[in-house]
Amino acid sequence: MKMATLLLIFTAVLTALIAGLFYAYSCSVVLGLGKLSDGEYLKAMQSINREILNPVFFISFMGTAVLLPVAAFVFRGQPAFIFLLLATLAYLIGVFGVTVAGNVPMNDILDKFDISGATTDAIQQMREGFEKRWNLLNNIRTVFSVISIALVVCACIWSKEI
Repeated sequence: MKMATLLLIFTAVLTALIAGLFYAYSCSVVLGLGKLSDGEYLKAMQSINREILNPVFFISFMGTAVLLPVAAFVFRGQPAFIFLLLATLAYLIGVFGVTVAGNVPMNDILDKFDISGATTDAIQQMREGFEKRWNLLNNIRTVFSVISIALVVCACIWSKEI
């Protein structure tokens, strides 16, 4: 098996893992979290946001950001190139960019919020200022990550390597 083929397969797997993470979160986790009280919701989100910062997540999240453009470069001049280029743009703007510019700053603000020392009104205000916007940004990441994996699958189909 050629290195380019392995690169494309590994890129597809990482992209699929990230799309699956955001998809599962959008259609299950946020629904469950939405049923919690304000304090429980904020504590759960603080815990989730801390726990996701682990090597397995970083390998798939950052690996996808690196491997998509590398794969596009390797497949330049081939039919798969345009799909990989579009997948790269979708991922870097709609997933990576939204995460870094939107979700992470919100997570950082939430992480510094002292739930145990806050009033009921402050807890309610924090949730109101966080939940809808964070979920919207997560849905954007979900859509763009699914677009990215669909484009990578197209690249696999049209690749001369596979």
